[in-house]
Amino acid sequence: MTIGLYFGSFNPIHIGHLAIANYMVEFGNMDQLWFVVSPQNPLKNKVSLLEDYHRYELVFRAVEDDSRFRASNIEFSLPKPSYTIDTLTYLKEKYPKNKFVLIMGADNYTTIDKWKNYTEILDNYKIVVYPRKGIIIKDFIHSNVFISDAPLMEISSSFIREAIKNGKDIRYFVPEKAWKYIDEMNFYRTKPINT
Repeated sequence: MTIGLYFGSFNPIHIGHLAIANYMVEFGNMDQLWFVVSPQNPLKNKVSLLEDYHRYELVFRAVEDDSRFRASNIEFSLPKPSYTIDTLTYLKEKYPKNKFVLIMGADNYTTIDKWKNYTEILDNYKIVVYPRKGIIIKDFIHSNVFISDAPLMEISSSFIREAIKNGKDIRYFVPEKAWKYIDEMNFYRTKPINT
């Protein structure tokens, strides 16, 4: 099986993530796509992250009814901080019959040279890069890297968090089951000031 690996903090998962995943499976010759929930990205600030298990639960609820997708917490049991090459090595050993393809936004691809053992990733794995607003990549430095024609998604997790913090009802920006969990748990809302 060819498995697309869509790494992210998914803080929270939203319809843009699912639209990209849908496109990758249907147009990218992938049998399945795994949403790999990252506990800590070494290049990102962890302050605004929900707890790992809450973000995994949001992803799980968002995709549980679609057999093309799978929520993965594989990185939770690996050493921190999470490095993509370590996760790929682990997955290759655990699922030797599967072929893994990385899916990433153009913004992440522009920093790939800062990743641990990035040349090993480029040499051994196909990478599908989807467009991000304002990011233009003129030169793809490797034959394993492919530009996707996926539609441009301008929805971001930071937009979702900020909207909820400001009391906006944005239920249609988030998969229904994930939205219910966010609402029930009061995630991303500002805490009332004690007077």
